Amino acid sequence: MFSFVLLILMAEDITKDTSKKIENGDTISVNYVGKLEDGTIFDTSFKEVAIEAGKYNQMRNYEPLTFTVGAGQMIKGFDEGVVGMQVGEEKSITIPPDEGYGEYRQEFVREIPVDAVDFTPEVGMRLATDSGLTGAITKVNENNFVVDFNHELAGKTLIFSVKIVSVEEQKG
Repeated sequence: MFSFVLLILMAEDITKDTSKKIENGDTISVNYVGKLEDGTIFDTSFKEVAIEAGKYNQMRNYEPLTFTVGAGQMIKGFDEGVVGMQVGEEKSITIPPDEGYGEYRQEFVREIPVDAVDFTPEVGMRLATDSGLTGAITKVNENNFVVDFNHELAGKTLIFSVKIVSVEEQKG
């Protein structure tokens, strides 16, 4: 009799855990695929998807992304998009630029004289400033090169297919 009651209690606990709706402060794990409006995949937690999209990075672990909802670890639209979801639920979240990486800002593009640096600039090269800004070289000519300090996803609407893998309620 005792073991029967224990099994019922365990089943109740499992049911409660998976039916919990996500709220700010919960630590969750998600699998995801991030695409642009044209369908181009820019990030994913699935190795196979990354390989197929030509975005595979062998230095990275392809596993569910774990973060605390509402703690500022994610872009605003992603953080807000998972609130109310449950374990096992799948959803598409469309994030406009102002809730993602911001609008593209022309003032973040700088032209720098080639003779001001001690390296040979090449298109695609990434640079970091002393203040922590990072940018990519987008143009090079004989005298100057252009560095774009906008985030590579600035100005873009992002579409995430998200599946909730687990939820750990906030402790308190």
